[in-house]
Amino acid sequence: MRKINVISRCEGIYRQDKLKESGLGPCHHSYILAICHNPGMTQEQLAKHICINKSGVTRHLAYLEENGYVERRPTSRDKRAICVYPTQKMLDILPEVKRIVTEWNAYLTEDIDPEELLCFKKVLDRIADRAQKYVYEKEDADK
Repeated sequence: MRKINVISRCEGIYRQDKLKESGLGPCHHSYILAICHNPGMTQEQLAKHICINKSGVTRHLAYLEENGYVERRPTSRDKRAICVYPTQKMLDILPEVKRIVTEWNAYLTEDIDPEELLCFKKVLDRIADRAQKYVYEKEDADK
């Protein structure tokens, strides 16, 4: 897990360098990808989707809203639930964010044999599924 954390922190530095002109931070790419692919999702759904606590999501969405990247609106069914929509500004930067993610992944894996990479991805998927299972079970138990 320590090695995964190191990779994640290094990726944050890479994204920070690549996104500095946009005013976006290294953590915002996951919001952009999730919101653009799921417009209208609630803040709670977003928090669960990107595995970040609700207060962190609220804080980051406030920043994105202030900077013209998202629009938040209450749902018609439940006024307490807030839905998140990408603005044109977010949609315009989406291709750049995807390019940055693709370039970083290519950089990390350029010396890895395709078979090794496939095996590694399968193992990571299993570990990620197990981690999410813990979080979902905890949420269910806390209700």
